[in-house]
Amino acid sequence: MRAQLRSGGVAEAVVDDAVLILSELLSNACRHGRPLGDALAGDGDVRAAWRVDPAGGLTVEVTDGGGPTRPVPSKPSVTAHGGRGLNIITALADDWGVRDDDRGEVTVWAVVRKNACNGRRRDGLAARVRAPAVPALPGLDLRDAFDGLD
Repeated sequence: MRAQLRSGGVAEAVVDDAVLILSELLSNACRHGRPLGDALAGDGDVRAAWRVDPAGGLTVEVTDGGGPTRPVPSKPSVTAHGGRGLNIITALADDWGVRDDDRGEVTVWAVVRKNACNGRRRDGLAARVRAPAVPALPGLDLRDAFDGLD
């Protein structure tokens, strides 16, 4: 993905966002979705795709066989080991959503604009994803965890 997008002239910051979005979508599909096809025959998998449209939108999507719940952002606790994927996607993407088809396949997609570096993306991930409000503890500032991510 990274090589294809770079060779297509997509800005490096947008490529970085798209790679992280793809990683989160694939992780969610593997954790929460069912495989496509006949898993017992060994062909159960997920499908990933990306494309740049004429208007400059980079769409990243992952399709799986659906799951018991709909993909929605959660509100994990500060100490939770997961549950932040769709919040990260919300912070990085200009838009995202879920599409179902008549075979039971579910596609989660996200759009990142090619020219996003000229706008809010210049601030970097740390400026777009804020640490949750938690009671202050002496000597502990969660914002320190985001230092150096720009």
